[in-house]
Amino acid sequence: MATDLQVTTNKVSDNKTQLTVKVPVEKIQNKVEGRIRQVAKTAKIDGFRKGKVPVSHIRAQFGAGIQQEVINDVIRDTVFEAIREEDVRAVGMPNIDDVKLENDFLVYQATVEIFPEVEVQGVSEIEVERQLASVNDEDVDTMIENLRKQRQEFVEKDGAAEEGDQVTFDFEGSIDGEKFEGGSSEDFKLVLGSNQMIPGFEDGIKGLKAEEEKTIDVTFPEDYQAENLAGKEAQFKINVKKVETAQLPELNDEFFELFGVKEGGLDQLKVDVRKNMEREIKNAARNQVKQAAFDALLEKNEFEVPAAMLEQEIDRQRNMMMQRFAQQFGANPDNFSKDMLPDELFEDQALRAARLGIIVSRLIESQDIKVDQERVTNFIKEASENYEDPEEVIEYYTNDKQQRANIESVVLEDQVVDYILEQANVTDKEVSYQELLAAQQQQMV
Repeated sequence: MATDLQVTTNKVSDNKTQLTVKVPVEKIQNKVEGRIRQVAKTAKIDGFRKGKVPVSHIRAQFGAGIQQEVINDVIRDTVFEAIREEDVRAVGMPNIDDVKLENDFLVYQATVEIFPEVEVQGVSEIEVERQLASVNDEDVDTMIENLRKQRQEFVEKDGAAEEGDQVTFDFEGSIDGEKFEGGSSEDFKLVLGSNQMIPGFEDGIKGLKAEEEKTIDVTFPEDYQAENLAGKEAQFKINVKKVETAQLPELNDEFFELFGVKEGGLDQLKVDVRKNMEREIKNAARNQVKQAAFDALLEKNEFEVPAAMLEQEIDRQRNMMMQRFAQQFGANPDNFSKDMLPDELFEDQALRAARLGIIVSRLIESQDIKVDQERVTNFIKEASENYEDPEEVIEYYTNDKQQRANIESVVLEDQVVDYILEQANVTDKEVSYQELLAAQQQQMV
């Protein structure tokens, strides 16, 4: 709306700007009169018929309150217009104070936190280690063996329980002869070597056969989650009911079809597995060097982050965690509260993410980095290869503006990483496929 605003700005600190906004009183008076007349048409007041209340009566009884409502509305409508006019990069909501009527103007002050004006330092000085890996035939064979293990079945055997066997048993635990809560179970299944139980428990079961019983002595770790059991010596009476050995599926057409291979057999499966593994290490290597570059740059650039920006990032990470809980455990995100997931849980990571976001933004501006649309197209194409109908996926991400914008943001960040690596001191290190993937998984924890 046209408000004939008069705005002056004053930078009060590196992260805050104060705007003094003046709005002509005439505009406010017109709105007040219009609202008073509207109220007069609808008000129900004793002694008057509806719609027949004199405007003068409404003005006398409710004028002050209506005027305050209008002033609040005008401030709400004009403050963001003033911020836009002055090209202030505001972060969060403005704080309004010192509201007054003065010399035919409504005057108020709006204090806003602003996006930090950071000059990124040390790009050419940072040291970055870039890990490189390749997929060899042994890696492919190992992956196919892992795929078989994921689909293994257990068949009953007569012999003693060994590493890798699944044992079904009852157990009853006690400390100093007294049973304790959670120390007993029936028909419990345990794969030996899974390290699912406390140290020493699995070793006590190895060598046992079906129908055999044994009492084993174990000690709970000092850092055990149940404090009443931490460090305690316990006895578990074990009654083995069944011992089963793992049976891997055969490498046949039925197995190959599980992975979409209908022709070409094992050779084609190896081709497909290698392709997936190469895509995986490409992404892992990119994430590794990105993390290394960003970590090094963060060490060179320390600055204050606006409180509003930090709060927004904390809320974003809290919401992400709630969504993960919902997906993993079927929990309702609405059941979580800030008391359950307080700000303190997210502050360190949120501060890092906020500072990094500022650095990336400033590099994009200072180096005039524009998103490479060809890279966006290639990114979408590569991502589509993971789906049954790649063309449908390509069309979706190409034509959906929001989804394409998300991908453009990822690609633009990758371009920033490329710029950093061009300026930085980069050393390459050859690692194995397993090492690179393990490092990536560790970063995600």
